[in-house]
Amino acid sequence: MNQQLLAKTFVELADNLVADFDLIDFLRLLTDRCVGLLGASAAGVLLADRDGELRVMAASDEQVRLLELFQLQNDEGPCLECFRTGTLVIVPDLTRKVDRWPRFVMAAHRSGFGAVQALPMRLRDETVGALNLFGIAPGPFDPLATHIAQALADVATISLLQQRTAHRSTVLNEQLQTALNSRVLIEQAKGKLAERQGIDMEQAFSALRGYARSHNRRLADVARAFIDDSDPLPGLGS
Repeated sequence: MNQQLLAKTFVELADNLVADFDLIDFLRLLTDRCVGLLGASAAGVLLADRDGELRVMAASDEQVRLLELFQLQNDEGPCLECFRTGTLVIVPDLTRKVDRWPRFVMAAHRSGFGAVQALPMRLRDETVGALNLFGIAPGPFDPLATHIAQALADVATISLLQQRTAHRSTVLNEQLQTALNSRVLIEQAKGKLAERQGIDMEQAFSALRGYARSHNRRLADVARAFIDDSDPLPGLGS
């Protein structure tokens, strides 16, 4: 494990304790680092909106994003169980859970995943979502990697909740609700860019994210400008 990159990741996650940060880019950083550092084949983040309904907020690739959506649409799977119970769910071999989550297990198999662990994003008694790590082959998860993943999830949760005003009793603050809405814009921009350039959705996301970072702009703002052509955005989609 790259100790230097691990330390940098904790700093990056904690460094977002500021008034205005790009939440979607922040969560994508979390999933990317779980894959790059912890040996997961893919990772995703589900977060609850103000009504307590889970939404897919980040995924390390398009395939796992669709699998996370499948869980929500079919209301079954380890990630939902993790959120609802606020406890860690580890499934080293999904084939052993066919009776428990029949539709999810089939979908995961079609997507090429044989194992999953879901870690609660929780602070004290408040669970705001789940960080989900997928493995291609069935087999036990490294306990140290699980411990580190939970620590990353905990730091990310603190970053998410620290801006919530003291008088609010809902699960997430207004910024998270805005990010949930922005996610729709980003998906639309991904589709438009993918079609225009003849690339896949993951490549389209990378292009949008890269443009936002290189021009010091919020990802959602770039997506909105690209959708409605309100900004030339030179070099993107041309």
